[in-house]
Amino acid sequence: MLDLILATHNRGKMKEIRTLLEDMPVSVRCLADADPDFTVIEDGETFAANAIKKAEAVSARFGCAALADDSGLCVDALDGRPGVYSARFAGEDASDTDNNQKLLAALKGKEERTARFVCVMALAIPGRETLTVEGVCEGRIAEEFSGEGGFGYDPLFVPEGYDETFAQLGSDTKNTISHRAKALHMMNERIAGLEEL
Repeated sequence: MLDLILATHNRGKMKEIRTLLEDMPVSVRCLADADPDFTVIEDGETFAANAIKKAEAVSARFGCAALADDSGLCVDALDGRPGVYSARFAGEDASDTDNNQKLLAALKGKEERTARFVCVMALAIPGRETLTVEGVCEGRIAEEFSGEGGFGYDPLFVPEGYDETFAQLGSDTKNTISHRAKALHMMNERIAGLEEL
């Protein structure tokens, strides 16, 4: 059994990851519970850089395994933006609604609306090399908000093969096909392959 801390204060992300970790051989604590004041500045230029920095900082602080992810939305018509700036696309203290409104404004009049959610997950374990995996969910940006579920850009993102947004599809479907679900599935396989946890 691997004791780990989820290196995030984002309640929506914590809930989603905890659900996805239910079948994994891990005991999970959240950073918000372990030390709500501990933060790591995400100043990397890539999802991987941010995920690794968070995981290693939290692992060093608490002396146990830490799982971190950095994820975001990459929109083709915007040259991959908002990317690593997804959570603060409309500014440092922007709400999900602010970010979604800015995205819709940026895409106004554009026919190309293809996009993808990317999640890089890093697992730092004291004395071991940090593991990383990447999950991707292809889709497109809707022309208006739809649905009440999820968080972030879920009311605008329509995954490939579906006609509804993540916010409409609900957590059961999202937790099967999302970028984070794919990354966690790969991470689960990596954890299962480790010896003497």
